[in-house]
Amino acid sequence: MTDERKAPEIEEADFITLEFDDGVEVECEIMGVFDYDGKEYIALIPNDDTDDVYIYGYKEIGDDEFELVDIEDDDEFEKVVAEFDKIMEE
Repeated sequence: MTDERKAPEIEEADFITLEFDDGVEVECEIMGVFDYDGKEYIALIPNDDTDDVYIYGYKEIGDDEFELVDIEDDDEFEKVVAEFDKIMEE
């Protein structure tokens, strides 16, 4: 009897490039989309050798198209970050 094992499937990571108001561009890996309080948010890992995670509002606008929405309310942002941290601990 032979023991055939399949190699694990490695998914290609999705990347997007953020352009900030000052013209600086940062390539980010899409970590994932999550729900909190009836809204969707996205977590991005910048490819800049830091441990930072960027969190934005997430809005689908069509097939394979989405829009990042700044979270301008500090209270909302703190709650979303707490939810993200909770998800990461699980």
